[in-house]
Amino acid sequence: MAKDPSEPELDRELSDLPPELRWREWMRRIEAVLFASASPVPREDLARVVGQGASVDLLVEDLAADLDGRAFEIAQVAGGWMFRTRATYAPAIRAAADVEDQLLDLSEFDVAVLAAIAYHQPITRDGLKDIFGKEISRDLIGRLHARGLIGTGPRSPRRGAPYTFVTTEQFLVAFDLETLADLPEREQLEDAGLDGGS
Repeated sequence: MAKDPSEPELDRELSDLPPELRWREWMRRIEAVLFASASPVPREDLARVVGQGASVDLLVEDLAADLDGRAFEIAQVAGGWMFRTRATYAPAIRAAADVEDQLLDLSEFDVAVLAAIAYHQPITRDGLKDIFGKEISRDLIGRLHARGLIGTGPRSPRRGAPYTFVTTEQFLVAFDLETLADLPEREQLEDAGLDGGS
């Protein structure tokens, strides 16, 4: 999309402001970007609205401190930051708003399949069958895909080049993970009974 030439250039440095007001303005810019975004915003994108010497991490920390005691918070997930409502207010939201289509409503088996995909990705349906000892239905894969929790990965180099499955950014957001490295240790999954027999 081409930039509108009539739009003024963003003054990132704000050198005409005293340091404390400059910092406050950078915080508000980050707040505006996070508020407007439906997905996590990476550091590089936030850095585009602040000056050269500004630390995005410190600005986000200060903004998070400003939000202390509010109904929403800044979460670091999927390689970026986003606003989300604090978990404490989930019952109030469900009572007042139609959010049924946003609820994950996953069974234990669904979560086990997601865990298997997360730990073994990219993985084929045959790979999942090897882990669980039974065929994983196309319906289950379709539901996880429709919710944006998994996506199609690279084709397997095996005969027939079957599709593989991988987790998505939405998976990281839904399970409050910054990266896949934040997944629990496999022993924790076994203790919880979610290891899928792997």
